[in-house]
Amino acid sequence: MAATWLKDAIFYEIYPQSFYDTNGDGIGDFNGIIEKLDYIKELGCNALWINPCFDSPFKDAGYDVRDYKKVAPRYGNNNDLYRLFGEAHNRGIKVLLDLVPGHTSEEHEWFKMSQKAEENEYTNRFIWTDFCFQPAKGLNYVGGESERSATYALNFFKCQPALNYGFLNPTEPWQLPTDHPDVIATREALKDIMRFWLQHGCDGFRVDMAASLVKNDDEKKTGTSAVWLDVRKMLDEEFPEAAMVAEWSNPPLALRAGYDMDFYLNHPGNGYSTLMRDYFVNDKTKEDHSYFKKDGDGDINRFLDEYLTWYEDTKGVGYISMLTCNHDTNRPRFTLDPDELKLAYAFLFTMPGVPFLYYGDEIGMRYLELPTKEGGYYRTGSRTPMQWNKGKNLGFSEGCEDSLYLPVDPEADAPTVEDQEKDKGSLLNVVKDLLALRHKEEDLQADAEFKVLFAEKGKPFVYKRGDLTIAINPSDKETTAALSVQGEVLYILGSATLGSEITLAPQSFVVVR
Repeated sequence: MAATWLKDAIFYEIYPQSFYDTNGDGIGDFNGIIEKLDYIKELGCNALWINPCFDSPFKDAGYDVRDYKKVAPRYGNNNDLYRLFGEAHNRGIKVLLDLVPGHTSEEHEWFKMSQKAEENEYTNRFIWTDFCFQPAKGLNYVGGESERSATYALNFFKCQPALNYGFLNPTEPWQLPTDHPDVIATREALKDIMRFWLQHGCDGFRVDMAASLVKNDDEKKTGTSAVWLDVRKMLDEEFPEAAMVAEWSNPPLALRAGYDMDFYLNHPGNGYSTLMRDYFVNDKTKEDHSYFKKDGDGDINRFLDEYLTWYEDTKGVGYISMLTCNHDTNRPRFTLDPDELKLAYAFLFTMPGVPFLYYGDEIGMRYLELPTKEGGYYRTGSRTPMQWNKGKNLGFSEGCEDSLYLPVDPEADAPTVEDQEKDKGSLLNVVKDLLALRHKEEDLQADAEFKVLFAEKGKPFVYKRGDLTIAINPSDKETTAALSVQGEVLYILGSATLGSEITLAPQSFVVVR
């Protein structure tokens, strides 16, 4: 594994449009992130993941890249981003950029060249069929938009033509094998982009849709994994401390494909979804059996059944990254109140691997029901401006309300950083205490051993990290585990009685040495 600094890393994800606006145009910017670096450090986060900030038409909020080596003017210029790297490093904070390797914007220069009728070096940079009415079988595709007589494959929206990393087993003349020189050229262009940002001070990348590069890939993602192992070889030789986290959510595959970390994402019905978002599994009843909902009657084993298999399989290979939320997922406050969130975060921040905190989750920002913005659709409600104080636009921007990228929470009790900093028992201060504890105790960091001690439904969940014993009861009832737990209490939420068995009051959490 490459990056040694990940052992004690806690990431903060920033959606740059919505973090802090310093020039009054209603959109967040790099200078805004720089101004808030001290806040992030004080919070306890020592690494950032910044969502795509490259030049873009913003039909998919920046995941449609027009120029990989130029930042979007709405955030500043390249020098502002280089300054951000430097200011972050001065505070001991690492910075990952969001890499979009699978597709570009249709406005990218590569695509403009690729769609031309006459052959050129970019002709095969994207996936094209051989005729204007020939479907790209098994793939989304568009026809009638190019000079050349062909249709082209898409990854998601119409504006996102798929880059050509080849086909594992080509079945049509237009499908190139993974070792074709033009396919290798795509991979080399990706490495060139990565080198550019790493040489300017970036510390690595979160990789968008990391599993989906090679088409017609097998179940083990053999073709796509080979691409990433080639990238990892370059990183190990040239940037050994650079880190990569995959948007893959299959750690046994992703970590063996050269990634340092893989996100445990919210896929309805998977283990992670049962913790805080167990409300899409059965739409008919709308019942919420999330483990951290105090009256949800949840069961930690629904999480552990999947997680433990992955944990045992990948120990020593790389890290599973648990997250409070991200820009694609409903904020946890959607169904959990601040007291329930305290326990959910206490669990997430004492688990193995490298945790990620989504901006605003530390104060319990709400998910807002909003119309779509820049291709966000249902995700738009999790991308609203950070709520700093009770001033104009909740401290996000001095601009006019109607110029804001998205509206701020209109409720009178909208949570803010300023209010919660003053309240010792606030969610924000609990998060600060938890992150400080994780930094202080090596047994709570990425590598320390994890072992389940007690996991019966309706009773406390008790687990070990190294030499520490941790117990949690998210329910609204007092519960007891027939397990001897004794020692020094390092941290507690609620109350616990230790001894020949452990009893936890409703909604309690304790760390014992």
